[in-house]
Amino acid sequence: MSEAFEFHLKKSESPGGPRLGQLRLSRGVVETPVFMPVGTQGTVKAITPEELQGLGAGIILSNIYHLYLRPGVEVVAALGGLHKFMNWPGAILTDSGGYQIFSLAPLRKITEEGVNFRSHLDGSSHFLTPEKVVELQRAIGADISVCLDECPGYPAPEEEVRRAAALTLRWAKRCLEARGDAANPLFAVVQGGMLPELRREQAQAFRELHFDGYCLGGLSVGEDKETTLAMLEVATPELPEDKPRYLMGVGTPEDLVEGVARGVDMFDCVLPTRNGRNGMAFTSAGKVVIKNAVYARDPEPLEEGCGCYTCRHYSRAYLRHLFLSREILAYRLLTLHNLYYYLQLMTEIRRAVAAGRFAAFRREFYEKRLEGGNTRG
Repeated sequence: MSEAFEFHLKKSESPGGPRLGQLRLSRGVVETPVFMPVGTQGTVKAITPEELQGLGAGIILSNIYHLYLRPGVEVVAALGGLHKFMNWPGAILTDSGGYQIFSLAPLRKITEEGVNFRSHLDGSSHFLTPEKVVELQRAIGADISVCLDECPGYPAPEEEVRRAAALTLRWAKRCLEARGDAANPLFAVVQGGMLPELRREQAQAFRELHFDGYCLGGLSVGEDKETTLAMLEVATPELPEDKPRYLMGVGTPEDLVEGVARGVDMFDCVLPTRNGRNGMAFTSAGKVVIKNAVYARDPEPLEEGCGCYTCRHYSRAYLRHLFLSREILAYRLLTLHNLYYYLQLMTEIRRAVAAGRFAAFRREFYEKRLEGGNTRG
């Protein structure tokens, strides 16, 4: 384990059940389970780092693929690293770009050595290897780096899924070797598609390697929720108890609750920011689509009793007016609320796990949604 990283497991109900932990990083302590706001290009869209810190976020996610293309890793490094560049005092986990390589499939070619791809920005050609991805993340000062992986699509032939999983494992070993004795914490990515036995085998294989943490990748790529949860159920119990488990790119509030129920410690997703910019707010009773005419004269906040800046100062009617007028303030206020909701949800989850009442919390979570007209999922 890296000297710049420590994971302390404070409570665990079972190998595949709710856990309470603590990430100790050079830039502070992060309590888990935790949600990481997404700052893909060195910014969490629509809000400032100071506002994000005020919401209680201690760690965010950024993406080395996007920063490599723009403004360039050499620029970020020359200006003091990503933390100084974006004025963020907390921790940063950087994704390797494996998902972007998957989503931009027409622009890339995968080989044993690495990935050849054309930039989605200007068409320029680039080549990323597992070793280079580790080097790039180190250069910008990431607190936690992630190995390069191949994410298969869904549905995909079994042969393709097995080939991608085997390649991801070989690349992970190369990333670990490239990291060497450096202090940079490094997470591996467990793939395996939607094949339960392969997911289990991959988790077992990665368990033998001494990574600082383990990502569960290749989920929420088109499969149904039941399949996603089934893959978690076979993989998480096989991973080391004393290492954090990170479910990549997932998801809804329901996904967070169900992920915690299956032993996940870390999450990230663009939904709270993206949906905020598209006029949708998350509440304990479910979703509020602010453009709906029912809110035209509604004097109430997005959620009664919510302590966020938006709910303390503005009505649904005003937010609807801003959104329909395409005012930038609408995107900011809805984003602030959504991130507050997500971060508060994780705080409540941690309290429930600590008190030994997660099952009751989970039941109450869904009851509130049913009362508000929203069903599970």
